[in-house]
Amino acid sequence: MPTMPQNTQEFFNTLLPNGLTQSADKAREIDAIFCFKISGEGGGEWTVDLLSSPPSCKPGCDERAQCTIQVDNNEFLAMLMDSNQVMQLYFTGKLTVSGDSMLAMKLQNVFELAL
Repeated sequence: MPTMPQNTQEFFNTLLPNGLTQSADKAREIDAIFCFKISGEGGGEWTVDLLSSPPSCKPGCDERAQCTIQVDNNEFLAMLMDSNQVMQLYFTGKLTVSGDSMLAMKLQNVFELAL
């Protein structure tokens, strides 16, 4: 069973960077730059750059992001626990995608790098 983060900060500041280090080739196959804007208590903004060598996850949103994901902190944690939540949240308007919306189909691949 995958290791679930205690919070969003742990996911973006520890788990995902570690996953990118351990699976850099797999990360680069995703071939995109994402910006995550997580609202609410414990949220924040991060850029996940899977084009760079090595791939990176850093605080703040890079203007080069090809896909921006906006979601509430609690909803984000629910997405990590159950990948089926992504589409449900999207269709109920709780998750918004801007930029290349087709890249959002790769979110589960991004999450798997950390979990």
